[in-house]
Amino acid sequence: MAMNGKIFDADCRRCPRLSAFLSAVRRDYPDYHARPVAPFGASDPGLLIVGLAPGMHGANATGRPFTGDFAGILLYETLHRHGFSTRAVSESIHDGLRLRDCRITNAVKCLPPQNKPTGEEIRTCNGFLREELAGLREGAMILALGTIAHQAVLRALGLRLKDHPFAHGREHHLDQDRLLVDSYHCSRYNTQTRRLTEAMFDEVFATIRRRLTAREAGREHV
Repeated sequence: MAMNGKIFDADCRRCPRLSAFLSAVRRDYPDYHARPVAPFGASDPGLLIVGLAPGMHGANATGRPFTGDFAGILLYETLHRHGFSTRAVSESIHDGLRLRDCRITNAVKCLPPQNKPTGEEIRTCNGFLREELAGLREGAMILALGTIAHQAVLRALGLRLKDHPFAHGREHHLDQDRLLVDSYHCSRYNTQTRRLTEAMFDEVFATIRRRLTAREAGREHV
């Protein structure tokens, strides 16, 4: 779907089910953001992190990706540890936290019922991700948190899913010298079941930091 160059539309109502659900959420939680959640971070990032969708009491409440819910605890701690964030805790859009050379976005910008967007909703929102990826600089890296985010990136770039199977820690060389890195999503379920440990998540970011540092050093010698 054509998005006319937009990476985000705060007034988007393209998905009837999601639009109706957000209207209901606004009635039940009048203090919540309860609208499409904008990408957050650097305008020209070396690293773009792609999540699934806003969480009910997280980004849907605060208006900032991964802020206010359990998944954001590990993410922002790890971002801070590797120099991508000015703070280790993301509390609200007014807390002064800034991301360095990093931006966080979602495959679906609106809260889905039961945190499960339909295939059609993912495809409808994919145009925004397509525009966002098109605007990344050459050599940028992309981190997909989970299989749905991984597949959304590939679809947005017109790549075949079977050529790039998801696996935690796997790296995929894409167009324009961009690199897609996979990680299990930092959800409460994955961390509590130990499918994703802090050490596993930290190693993903350590790899990304090494790759970005090497790429920047290579450009300086061109």
